[in-house]
Amino acid sequence: MPSGGAAGTTAPTGPVTPPVADPADPAVPALAHSWPVGVRPPVVRGWEPPATAYSRGHRGVDLEAGPGAPVRAVAPGRVSFAGRVAGRGVVSVELSGTGSPPLRTTYGPVRASVRKGDEVLAGTVLGTVEATRDAHCGPTSCLHWGLIRGAVYLNPLSLLPPWLLGLGPSRLLPLDGPPPEH
Repeated sequence: MPSGGAAGTTAPTGPVTPPVADPADPAVPALAHSWPVGVRPPVVRGWEPPATAYSRGHRGVDLEAGPGAPVRAVAPGRVSFAGRVAGRGVVSVELSGTGSPPLRTTYGPVRASVRKGDEVLAGTVLGTVEATRDAHCGPTSCLHWGLIRGAVYLNPLSLLPPWLLGLGPSRLLPLDGPPPEH
């Protein structure tokens, strides 16, 4: 099941910064090559893990993005779902080389330009942000980005290396990938 917020939660009124004090989940490799929308979009609503599987929480992050904005795969993988869930377009990508069960990213609301089974590279356009009438993101439009392994929801910001989160010194990067670990 794609990620989503619990019923009855309210969206905040403005952008918030990504959680910096919350350490990256050690079970999630920082393998993203880019944000799913924009260069460094404002986080409208952050990760709020539920206390139990059925508790309230926010099982992903909401990134500010206007209707029609391109939605890109953050890492290589295979499209495991592209369709509608509860009236909203959703795309899920099973990430390559992330173990068993593999990590899966979810994106919504998205008008998909890919189909189940398609192989995608980091940066491949999966579709565009759909305009919705729900109040999930309050007065702004957004992309809900989720991360799941099996039935366990994880913080998708953990996929982003520090240089993509804007943490640490700026560097010129080689054309063939992120900087080597020191």
